[in-house]
Amino acid sequence: MTIAQFFGCTMIAFGPPLSMFVITIARDPVRTIMLVASAFFWLLALLFSSILFMVVTPLKDTIAFGAIFSVLFQELFRFLWFLLIQKAEVGLRKVSEGNIEIVENKHILAYVSGLGFGTISGVFSLVNVLADMTGPGTIGLKGDPREFFVASAFTSLAFILLQVFWGVLFFNALHKKIYWQLIYVIFSHLTCTSITLLNPFYAMTIPLVWAVTILSGALAFRAVGGTWRSLRNAMKRSPQVVQIQISTSRNSIDAGGATAGLKGCFA
Repeated sequence: MTIAQFFGCTMIAFGPPLSMFVITIARDPVRTIMLVASAFFWLLALLFSSILFMVVTPLKDTIAFGAIFSVLFQELFRFLWFLLIQKAEVGLRKVSEGNIEIVENKHILAYVSGLGFGTISGVFSLVNVLADMTGPGTIGLKGDPREFFVASAFTSLAFILLQVFWGVLFFNALHKKIYWQLIYVIFSHLTCTSITLLNPFYAMTIPLVWAVTILSGALAFRAVGGTWRSLRNAMKRSPQVVQIQISTSRNSIDAGGATAGLKGCFA
């Protein structure tokens, strides 16, 4: 049972991000490098927040102190990563080998960077929980909530997706000087982190975090130019019909002016 729960919670938390990586990033070596580099910047944010947590000894027992400054360091290093990308744009054009879409389309790089931030943050937040999940016992004894593992998986997935949406909004705000999006990213990050401090009240914390996730996803979708029409067209993918007129030199095929319908789906 513990092994089944381990794989189930692992796929809940990392299944969608893994699919996003395989479909949108894995084929492009430049995108893969940028994802790993952005994950390294998140690790730097974790390092500096850990140093601060160790230095300020009077507040070491206050979880809220460490959580708030961890958020601020993450957003600071997201900004530093943005500045580094801006400085390295010329080099990116050279190593892209003609495929400069990642440079020309700023939203692609923001998405890749956000997924790098989210994946590494999800790994660090859930890896110890997954290690304990394999046994020999399970959570739920001595008054512990039985939903701890599943709730942790869904919360980690929400924060991974949030990092993607925050990355898109953060970069878009700096490129277009839409500063309310920048304020929203910092405020919603602090809000979601503060909500998790209310655990183990999962019936309240998980819906609240996912509500912010859906709202952030909608804002990021609008920021990249998405519309309801484009969303419907992407979901519909209906086949198109191509009619080709076929005739011979002697007589025509079919009394009504012979056509042959060829159906094909265009991705």
